[in-house]
Amino acid sequence: MSKNQFYAIIVAGGSGKRMNSSTPKQFLLLKGKPILMLSIEKFYQSKYQPKIIVVLAEQEQQTWQELVKEYHFNIPHEVINGGIERFHSVKNALNKITDEQSIIAIHDAVRPLVSFKTIDTCFEKALSEGNAIAATPSKDSVRVQEGSKNKAIARNQVYLVQTPQVFQYQQLKKAYQQNFESFFTDDASVVERVGFAIHLCDGDEFNFKITFPEDIILAEAILNKQAHE
Repeated sequence: MSKNQFYAIIVAGGSGKRMNSSTPKQFLLLKGKPILMLSIEKFYQSKYQPKIIVVLAEQEQQTWQELVKEYHFNIPHEVINGGIERFHSVKNALNKITDEQSIIAIHDAVRPLVSFKTIDTCFEKALSEGNAIAATPSKDSVRVQEGSKNKAIARNQVYLVQTPQVFQYQQLKKAYQQNFESFFTDDASVVERVGFAIHLCDGDEFNFKITFPEDIILAEAILNKQAHE
């Protein structure tokens, strides 16, 4: 395939607050299985078969180990401690990777509906372009707030960013030597800050982040439909 080593960092630091649940989102069940397991499976079964690093808050790791046993989950993966912010969680995971030829995907644990096509295409583009960010064009009209006013902007200039976000090792290593900034809402914003151009890659409309209770219902419906296609 290539001389490069592939990795997937799956960031699972979310809480269940907006779900009205005491259970962290990544442990909620979807099609009878914890969401985090579905996300790990997607990367494990993808073309590039990356080594998988799961970032979890230290206090949630015992629960995860119990779930692994309960569901007889045997996909190889390494669990490391999360940080205060997503930025710090990703940085902790990067410290585990030393291969300078590696290509690294970073993915939200609560995007379990990501397609194999999106994963594979992002890895392929990052190999050639340095990075690849899954994104979809906006289907809605868009307005930007500026102080007390707002204005319309061209919809065809707006993309909705998803994960995976995939990078060559050297870009991430340089980017994550920076100090944390509050506008670092994803990995692309961190990498862009040190001067690398960001390359968008086709995401898919079902690759949404499970955040609210109704998202579980929608995800179940999509998986049921896919199973019968």
